[in-house]
Amino acid sequence: MPESRPTPSDAMSPPEIQVCMLSQPRLLGAVRALLENFAERIGFCERGRGELILAVDEALTNIIRHGYDHAPDCRIWLSLRTIESPRHGIRVEVEDHQPEFDPENLPERDLDEVRPGGLGVHLMRSVTHLCRHERRDEGGMRLVIEKFCEDGADADESGSPTSRSEDGSAPPEESM
Repeated sequence: MPESRPTPSDAMSPPEIQVCMLSQPRLLGAVRALLENFAERIGFCERGRGELILAVDEALTNIIRHGYDHAPDCRIWLSLRTIESPRHGIRVEVEDHQPEFDPENLPERDLDEVRPGGLGVHLMRSVTHLCRHERRDEGGMRLVIEKFCEDGADADESGSPTSRSEDGSAPPEESM
């Protein structure tokens, strides 16, 4: 039986772009090009486009590697919407049928430890304004990412978005 297309997560307008892709790493370049073009056309700066692409690429890689265990024939749905209010940006939804998981229960990793892997969710949260994982009623997971065009209001001195929690609120101040 074919996998059903995901249903919208809320009463938002329909996505401007909706893609169903197979869980094949060779397709990631095409998704990166799509995101680059879409974000550029709505006014994202080069850095903002790069951060959005990085977050979505990391999400797709994690689904392929961890959720689908490299199976090349599983479905992943990607939806893109322009956000106009309260600020200008992009909302990306990535949906799949991987086993449900709670990103808050992922093993923690010492950020000072230099080695590849294990920082995907942290990375996605640090370069976006909203990064929220949800369980889908139909089974599987939905990742909602929102990134706004940088106008200085949401950027720290380096130009990066301020870190946001799962609900989009700024985290409490941390001492270094």
